[in-house]
Amino acid sequence: MLHQYNTVKGYGENEINIERSRFITYVNRVETEEEAQEFIASIKKKHHDANHNCSAYMIGEQNMIQKANDDGEPSGTAGVPMLEVLKKRDLKDTVVVVTRYFGGIKLGAGGLIRAYGRATSEGLNATGIVERRLMRIMKSTIDYTWLGKVENEVRSSPYQLKDIHYLESVEVDVYVEEANTSGFTEWMTELTNGQALITEGDVTYLESSLGTDS
Repeated sequence: MLHQYNTVKGYGENEINIERSRFITYVNRVETEEEAQEFIASIKKKHHDANHNCSAYMIGEQNMIQKANDDGEPSGTAGVPMLEVLKKRDLKDTVVVVTRYFGGIKLGAGGLIRAYGRATSEGLNATGIVERRLMRIMKSTIDYTWLGKVENEVRSSPYQLKDIHYLESVEVDVYVEEANTSGFTEWMTELTNGQALITEGDVTYLESSLGTDS
């Protein structure tokens, strides 16, 4: 599993108009090529009357699966510039479809490349980009008398609170980077005067939003 990578938040869509042509961008997060192809097929079905439904996707930890499809546009003027945007932003597990309704004005090869690149970029910005960072969930079981102090200290610390479970005792779940689990254990032990039972939970990805790009 990668320690960190960027991808899209999930499903999103956006529309722009260039020289009377409508460019509708659809974005989604996918984990397999089959999911990407199913998403592309669903957009093609939705816009079966469109002139073009061009697509690109990049999947896998090392971007092993990369595909681009011009769907009838001149070769290299649609799918490739869309894929180049994904590569430039290094967005993994991402599929993009740009649907075009021709408005009567031809854009030329250079104009098409710019249009599909812009449609992809603006579609990604509208959807949102996230950083996924691999974290260990550290579980601290404490008596209720410690809850106020522990919660306040966690919220003001570099660690990120995940959940609080109110059971017979309180379980406070915190996201901690794998390399810092021992440091967290020492910190929590000192904070609670050794009264916390600290255990390691699952490894999972923590997502945080990133700014948009041009």
